[in-house]
Amino acid sequence: MGQAMVHPKDSQSSTLVGSDLPPRVRSALEQLLSVVSEEIVRGLGKMLNELEQQLFQQANHARNAAAQDDQFNALRNLRLTRADFIPLYLHGLEDTLARLRAPRPEAETAAATKSGSQQWQLLDRDSDDEHIMLRDLAVRYESRATLTLYLLGQRFGVMAGAPAFETDRLPVGPRALLRIAEDTAKALHHDGVLRMLLYRAFEHHVLAGYPTLVELMNESLGKAGILPGLEFVPARIRPASQTRSEAAEAAPAKPAAAGKTAGDSAQAPYTGWLGQANAPSSADDAMQFALLQQLLSGRRGLIGKLQAGSQAPDAEALAAPALDEMLGTIQRKPSGTPASPERKRSLRDVQQAVLAMARQQRGSAATLSRDDNDTFDLLGLLYTELEREVRDDTLARELLDRLQVPLLRLALQDRAFFVRSEHPGRMFLNTVAESGASWLGEDGVDPHFENQLAQTVERVVNDYQGDVQVFEQANADLQQQLQVQARRAEVSERRHVEAARGKEKLAVAKQRAAVVLDELLKDKQLPRFVQTLLRQAWADVLTLVLLRNGESSELWRTHLDATQRIIEVTCAKDSTLDADLASQIEQSMLQVGYHASEATAMARQLSRAPTESDDAASRTELTVKLKSHTRLGEDTAAKKPEPRPRNGEEQSCYDYLRSLPFGTWMEFTSNQQGDKTRRRLSWYSPVTDNALFVNNRGQRVAEMTLDHLARLMAQQQLRVVTVESSRVVDRAWQATLSVLRSFAGQSEPQPVWTAPT
Repeated sequence: MGQAMVHPKDSQSSTLVGSDLPPRVRSALEQLLSVVSEEIVRGLGKMLNELEQQLFQQANHARNAAAQDDQFNALRNLRLTRADFIPLYLHGLEDTLARLRAPRPEAETAAATKSGSQQWQLLDRDSDDEHIMLRDLAVRYESRATLTLYLLGQRFGVMAGAPAFETDRLPVGPRALLRIAEDTAKALHHDGVLRMLLYRAFEHHVLAGYPTLVELMNESLGKAGILPGLEFVPARIRPASQTRSEAAEAAPAKPAAAGKTAGDSAQAPYTGWLGQANAPSSADDAMQFALLQQLLSGRRGLIGKLQAGSQAPDAEALAAPALDEMLGTIQRKPSGTPASPERKRSLRDVQQAVLAMARQQRGSAATLSRDDNDTFDLLGLLYTELEREVRDDTLARELLDRLQVPLLRLALQDRAFFVRSEHPGRMFLNTVAESGASWLGEDGVDPHFENQLAQTVERVVNDYQGDVQVFEQANADLQQQLQVQARRAEVSERRHVEAARGKEKLAVAKQRAAVVLDELLKDKQLPRFVQTLLRQAWADVLTLVLLRNGESSELWRTHLDATQRIIEVTCAKDSTLDADLASQIEQSMLQVGYHASEATAMARQLSRAPTESDDAASRTELTVKLKSHTRLGEDTAAKKPEPRPRNGEEQSCYDYLRSLPFGTWMEFTSNQQGDKTRRRLSWYSPVTDNALFVNNRGQRVAEMTLDHLARLMAQQQLRVVTVESSRVVDRAWQATLSVLRSFAGQSEPQPVWTAPT
């Protein structure tokens, strides 16, 4: 018979029916429990079957009688308790969900840590191995469902009426499921050998499908009305239609000075990652290209005045099929020698090669139609501007050269390539160009992504024969890779942001503790050595208490009373030692990292009035130890110089920076040559003004103050990247249009000629 079922935590486990949760939360959790139980029961059944077979095989192949006895004992225990395992596991799962709003167990953990920190003991090796295995399994499966667990944490935070749950707090997270399995196995008196085998089988049959299970849990809670429709999608602000003249007023590097804010949709700050697409346009492609031709005719007319006519009067225009066939022949040939980049093929070379092939085949002069000639010219101008945006020493330069002919054939077939920002060919060209953008830096692109990019470009060059689906598929493949890269960057960025927030909390707590000490020590005539102890060692104690518990806690009030008692005792004429105060001080000093001998010495100095008989040498020794001791938050304690007053322009830029959303990209001028570097404003503190920047891979690259950023912006050494200017190909296209307008004698840009974003 199976053993009696006892819950791993206590004999009176909670149930959802008997819990004091709100009815809506209870209903949502009951539906969730039904979904999870169905999946887990199936996995647990397979797990127990495999475990029983594995134990039997190991017993038959045991090396000695003792090992065989251990295996058979474990098998016997498993068979006796098998019928109870699944019900007991589900009971533990329901208990965990029912305690959703119960006080967090951090207090118990902290108490255990506190007692354990003062009493060292040897760990049992088997217990340590078991703990390591459970931790590694939890981390492994948390990393495989990072984003879906993040969404699940948001939903559990809503149900608990608390901030979003971290993965280690989720009642149905990998850690919780493994912990329930551990508690169940221990409650059924499974020995260490059986538990280790059970965890492996649990991984294979329960955790293996965990990513899918998390999606089912999110779906279940969404249907129950808990944040329905919640998705992890970067927020985008779709720019409204606005004339170029209005946009020009809002676009400079000093947007605040022009009276604009971060909420202006036409110049919305760009917060996406590398290669992410902008909002699609709805322009009339035919009209757009016709207006582009008007600009080109102005350029052609000016050039024609400077050059003699080179076209034969009786030259016949090439038909579209013949032109595409000739370009296909050129596409199959190598574009140049990698060892001699100066001899790489240009679009002008391609055009001359086409005309030469036509002359050779027909025996007479040939030319291009007006539309085809315009396409050659436009793509050539666009490539010229792209070369200014892409570094010479990058793989992207070679890939752009490889794409010349396929993109030319695509543009000849579909003129919308020039006027639609969401065109597959244009988006693909942008992804390739951005991988080598001058503002990325040396570590801005993942080498693995570059390899996949090169393979995709080669596939386009080999496969494109007039079917735009080749570019669509290639772009879809790259976008999928970019999304994976963006998720990794977001996870890395989030870690740095959490670290920065923790650093800020420590700095604020340290500052508040110093202010409180100043108020308490005001007008008090304390010995100099006592003041040193209070402002250094005891200030760290107050900082730690404030950081962990807050000003409204009982522990904070207790330490304030202790501080006042220290002042009273050390100012008194009676030098009697206050034993209770000394004990409290010693325990507090141990918490901030002082050795026991140092803590005892400082406690004696702060719990009685100093006398003339005190040993000066011991004070000197204690002072030296204080100076060598690393204080709490010492790296944040460096006092920053008071910034000089900002002028009106700097203040406008400062106010604008404080209105920007997290994730805004900024472009820094890095040297006198005007080279640019983009960095992402991941987070800034409204309290300390510190701003955290990461690169395109989510790696921390800099920390600055908003005051410094405002001065850089006022000096035009910094600008906010907007949606309109975020993509390399769009910036190159705008530069191309500027060149054409200069030939046409137009000073004011017209909105119909711009590349929509």
